[in-house]
Amino acid sequence: MDVKLPNLGEGADSGTVVSILVKEGATIKKGQNIIELETGKAVAPIPASAGGVVRSIRVKEGDKLSVGQMILVVDDGGAAPAPAAAPVAKKAAVPRPAAKAAAPVEVEEVVEEISGEELETVNESVAAAPSIRKLARELGLDLRKIRGSESGGRIVLADIKAWLAHVQQIAAQPKSAPGAAAQPAPVSVDFAQWGSIYKRTFTPLRKVIAQRMVESRTLVPEVTQFDEADLTGLNELRKKFAPAYEAKGARLTVTSFVLKAVVKALKQHPVFASSLDEVPGEIVFKEYFHLGLAVDTEAGLLVPVIRDVDKKDLLQLSKDVAEMAAKARDRKLDLKEMQGGTFTISNQGGIGGAHFTPVINRPEVAILGLGKSVLKPVVRDGQIVARMMMPVCVAYDHRVIDGGVAARFTVDLVAALEGFTEADVKL
Repeated sequence: MDVKLPNLGEGADSGTVVSILVKEGATIKKGQNIIELETGKAVAPIPASAGGVVRSIRVKEGDKLSVGQMILVVDDGGAAPAPAAAPVAKKAAVPRPAAKAAAPVEVEEVVEEISGEELETVNESVAAAPSIRKLARELGLDLRKIRGSESGGRIVLADIKAWLAHVQQIAAQPKSAPGAAAQPAPVSVDFAQWGSIYKRTFTPLRKVIAQRMVESRTLVPEVTQFDEADLTGLNELRKKFAPAYEAKGARLTVTSFVLKAVVKALKQHPVFASSLDEVPGEIVFKEYFHLGLAVDTEAGLLVPVIRDVDKKDLLQLSKDVAEMAAKARDRKLDLKEMQGGTFTISNQGGIGGAHFTPVINRPEVAILGLGKSVLKPVVRDGQIVARMMMPVCVAYDHRVIDGGVAARFTVDLVAALEGFTEADVKL
């Protein structure tokens, strides 16, 4: 029985094998974790869809897997494996390694013409049932271009459907404008010629982060709105009630207050809690408030999601923030705990620095960046006084959000941060 990569959930269709948790010859149970897959900035264990003795493992560490691709083959203890089919009289089938990731389908390959006689000849060399060959002949498909997901690289109907869907996706992509400059090929530079160097491997997680950042910067016309919030009153409330929260097993931080303030601003400006669905050309407004928190870890930036922030008090939010941050740093986040976000917050206050331009976490349309609070001289009621001022940076997708709307959102967010009272904090 073939064990394949299952559906990974929202926005994830592939991942990189981080570790293999079983060995050939071992007996596994259904639901037992067999590999760890790095995808969507998380390392998630993948359970077996069937139990039995592991006969062969079709992947290795570092392989990139797509949904439906074979991971391993198990013998469930039933009937003996069927003998291999006899070679076809004309040509023996040439199986392709199932573990090898499918090569990208180029548009030029898709439209390549081949005569019917040649097509029938080349398709004979591919492992597939007669019904699949007949379908390929009727559709004019070159089966050599399709990766088979069954044992030995055998092509089934699902593989043809997946390939055709991939071709349609490529055809739907916008073509480069005439005369547009081609993307330059990467060039390796020998930096050692100028002095001592050392190297560090570009990890799979780092590659995922890099790819997402490039996609966001390339596809989204991003604008950043800057402001400052007076946190003098908020900090006084936090210090006053911190012991009571600690007695309840929670640490009251500025982040907990920010979560509540963001929800208030999102309710006033729902477009900031939306996403752009480019296929039908619709803006999707979300009526739930799941907020992502960017967490700095040794492996890279991870974004766990705090769910239903609008339904929780400061005590529960403080516990959730601590729990999610700890899981992120220990790389114990489940993939689902990083999906379904409405809006993301990146708080660099604990590290330092002031204003910055955060990159939108697609498919969201906005992100909040916070810098370190600093004691500054400001004018209040005609008098110069010292206040704790925090940098506020709101980056937004200009396709969905106009500058005036962004300015009003930022003003209301600052007002929410400055407007907390004892009644909001008291347990």
